[in-house]
Amino acid sequence: MEAALRTSSLTSTTATATTGNGALNSVLNSAVVSGNTGAQSTPATGRAVAVRTPDADSRPVTRTPPGSGALKRGIDWNQNLQSEVARAQQAIDYLERVASQLEALKADLSSRISNRGGNARQLEARAAQLGRTLDARRSQGGDGLDAQLEFNDGQPAQQRFRIASLDLASLQAAAPQTLGFSVGAAGGPQLSATIEPGMTAEEVAKRLDRALAPVNVRAGLDQNRQLVFTTPESSWSGVKDAIAVTGRGRVDTAEVPASLAPQEWELGNADALRQSLREVVQALARVRRSQDAASMALSAAMARTAQPEIPTVELEQIAQDFSATAASHDYESLLAITSALVGVSRERVQALLGLR
Repeated sequence: MEAALRTSSLTSTTATATTGNGALNSVLNSAVVSGNTGAQSTPATGRAVAVRTPDADSRPVTRTPPGSGALKRGIDWNQNLQSEVARAQQAIDYLERVASQLEALKADLSSRISNRGGNARQLEARAAQLGRTLDARRSQGGDGLDAQLEFNDGQPAQQRFRIASLDLASLQAAAPQTLGFSVGAAGGPQLSATIEPGMTAEEVAKRLDRALAPVNVRAGLDQNRQLVFTTPESSWSGVKDAIAVTGRGRVDTAEVPASLAPQEWELGNADALRQSLREVVQALARVRRSQDAASMALSAAMARTAQPEIPTVELEQIAQDFSATAASHDYESLLAITSALVGVSRERVQALLGLR
């Protein structure tokens, strides 16, 4: 009797093994679950409890997702690189608009100064238009252009500011002294700078820069060799009213004004017109440099995405794999597809295709 049972069991197991990996896994999973249940419910006498094998039609079916190897052969893209490309493209578009308005202003100002005519109201309208464009820099020019219309190698724009009573002359005159800083809740002994007698302007700026770097505030010298501080524009709102210096308490900060302010121009006399023309010419040169910098940053970013051309056969296989994955009901595959497509818009795709 026992031999017959063993023979029957062996025959059943052999038949099950030939039904395929999917069915075998299903049977094994069912056997494990049933085996655990049986082990818990077996009486102390040790009697065997029969385990019913599920019918073939009732076995769970596990869909095998399409291979993801081909899908991974697409463009090597990442969020940082995408931000760099978008930042450069937005800056280029905005700078082109500003350059066009500056060229028109330059022509009108030159005409007025040389007494070749020119409509005064048109000149005022152009200046007002430029002012509105500059006011919209942060929303239209992206976060790569600062208030001076400078583009710094694709990095986020910096806000330049000064700290009241913290100037080179007073710091050098009061040496030796140690200054401690805090920005909001951040501070402590590590944010301190010792100004020693005989230190040069560059050494003082470097000492302050090293002390403030941990709170994302940097120090340097401007073109007039005066102290100037910078922080990302996105952080400025949390910095401008939150800087404290030991012995002085909370200190006032002041933004460095933009170099181009058409709303402040005086267009009623020849001297004012000449000064406005000088500012326009300087601004135009700065815009041209920023356009070149943004174009170089965009080219460098796009070069990092360059890959060998994918053969047509592989492209067709990628398309087939993608279609099969999208048509499946596998949760992980659908999650991967939807996550990859988040933020992909028609305009972005068209902009990228235009670079080919």
